[in-house]
Amino acid sequence: MSELTPYLCVADARAAIDWYVAVLGAEVVMDPILMDDGRVGHCELEVAGARWMMSDEFDSAGVAAPAADRGAAVTLHLTVDDCDAAAAQVVAHGVTLDRGPEDAGPAGRVAVFRDPFGHRWFLNTPAS
Repeated sequence: MSELTPYLCVADARAAIDWYVAVLGAEVVMDPILMDDGRVGHCELEVAGARWMMSDEFDSAGVAAPAADRGAAVTLHLTVDDCDAAAAQVVAHGVTLDRGPEDAGPAGRVAVFRDPFGHRWFLNTPAS
C-alpha cells in the first residue's frame, strides 16, 4: 500500500484552518497540536476523503510558508462535485481565480487559484 499526503506550511495555521473549513468545506480530522509558544505544530484536514497535514512555520526545522513573491512549487489537485460552486466559494472569500471555471476537454471542469496562504489549488470536476 502506498499513500502520498501533502504537508502544508502556513504563516498562520489557525487562520488557514478557518479558511479551509469555510471555503473548501474541509473538516479538521486531527485537532491542532499546539507547541509551547502557541504555534500549531501539526493538524490534519480533509475534504471528502482528500487529506492533508499542516503546521505553522518553524525556522528550527527549516519549514516555511510559500514566498508571496514567487510562483508555487507544487499545485494541490482537489476533485470536487461541482467545480463552479467551489470556485464561487473561493471568489466569495476574496480570492481571485487564476483560471476558470472552464471546460478542459477530457479533464472536465477546472478552476485554479492561489489561497491566501500561498498554496496553489486546482479544482476539478471530472468529465462524465
